[in-house]
Amino acid sequence: MADSSAKFVEGSTMRHILVMSGTGSIGLMSLFVVDLLDMLFISMLGQTELAAAVGFAGTLTFFATSVSIGTSIAMGALMSKAIGAKHRRYAKQLGSSVLVIAFAISAVITAVMCFYIPELLTAIGASGEALERAEAYLWILLPTSPIIALGMACGAGLRAAGDAKRSMWATLWGGIVNAILDPLFIFGFGWNIEGAAIASVIARFTVFYFSFMPLVRVHQLLSLPSVKALKNDVHAILAIAIPAIVTNTATPIANAIVTTALAKFGEDFVAGYAVIGRLTPVCFAVIFALSGAVGPIIGQNYGAKRIDRVSETLRNSLIVTTVYTLLVCAILYLLREQVVQLFSLTGDAALILVAFATYVAVTFIFNGALFVANTSFNNLGKPLYSTALNLGKATLGTLPFVYLGAQHLGALGVIYGQALGNIVFGILGLIVLRFHLKELRQTNECIAKHDPSLLAVNSQPFCTHDAVLLEDVAKNEEGLEQPFLSG
Repeated sequence: MADSSAKFVEGSTMRHILVMSGTGSIGLMSLFVVDLLDMLFISMLGQTELAAAVGFAGTLTFFATSVSIGTSIAMGALMSKAIGAKHRRYAKQLGSSVLVIAFAISAVITAVMCFYIPELLTAIGASGEALERAEAYLWILLPTSPIIALGMACGAGLRAAGDAKRSMWATLWGGIVNAILDPLFIFGFGWNIEGAAIASVIARFTVFYFSFMPLVRVHQLLSLPSVKALKNDVHAILAIAIPAIVTNTATPIANAIVTTALAKFGEDFVAGYAVIGRLTPVCFAVIFALSGAVGPIIGQNYGAKRIDRVSETLRNSLIVTTVYTLLVCAILYLLREQVVQLFSLTGDAALILVAFATYVAVTFIFNGALFVANTSFNNLGKPLYSTALNLGKATLGTLPFVYLGAQHLGALGVIYGQALGNIVFGILGLIVLRFHLKELRQTNECIAKHDPSLLAVNSQPFCTHDAVLLEDVAKNEEGLEQPFLSG
């Protein structure tokens, strides 16, 4: 069994951030690069409708994936705090309970989305052949959303245990499989957009396998799920998972608003925005990984009652976010024309990508700041803060800005308006985060009641008046030592 001790409660927090985000970004980037290659291969087919179809379909799959990210946040937040508090037995139970709940939530949401695929595509502006091809793509890929929900949750469990390397390799293997199968299915078998979807399905199963097995065999951080354990854990899990799901689905909702606004100006703008949607995660993979990497570091130190190291971690995370974003934006600006040529973009599609690289990309600093703030709220017992900020960003920070931008500047005004909204809510997130950290330092406040993951073995809970936690843990510890697999 690998050492799953609380390794983040000592040593340089900056080093932990760089190692965790660095390894995490390699795995994520492999998947994002494959998505970008999907778009490149489809662009090579020379049909704008296909590129637009991927853009429309991507908006819906992004929503389903964001739900999975929400449940994986619950896994990382609860398990890391349990490990930090040296309550490993409860961490095992939590892991299994989160997997069951993650699968169930994803399955329900996926079933509803599958039933309304044509209506959802029409609602975001898809029509004609673009709608038909997007529908075919979604019928293949969307039903496997519960599998990627399990894979993401297991990956979060590995990061919570400090095993960033194996979490990285799980996504890396998924990316490798997808990269190999994409050209084979799209060009070799002539399956076009459907081939890209089939390759992604196989990649999702690959990610699940390579994240689940290490969590079971190496770390032994899963026990057999039981109805009793689910009843005991469901409140603590949903208290984080539901706000995190709402938080993460706010982003695809905002993207759907932008896609709908752009569709009024023609499919070329949608196709260009689809390339931007694939390019952004590749360019900013470290920032996306940072939000997942910082969570376990915050969680373990919070579980160990090291508020000073929590503050230091967040400060260093913002430094990394700013420096990295400025560097990437400079490179993207210098290579903007080459990117346009690479994806064979012309006219309006090329225009919107150049505008993004020139003026909009740099505002990702504020997106990154909000990512860091959200991670801290999810791991410091205030998930509703991140929910409020992200819902605000998706509505008040998107609709009026996009509408006014479109009215005065046309299609480019749509992405300029979205960027301005991101700036406003990024600054607001930092203000709220600063307030919450000040509150924590003054009160040493514990997370909400019914979070027994903060209890250490043979130690007092953060809030001594919450004696109910001791009783909960005593119940939780009965019959938890049944691993999925032996050895």
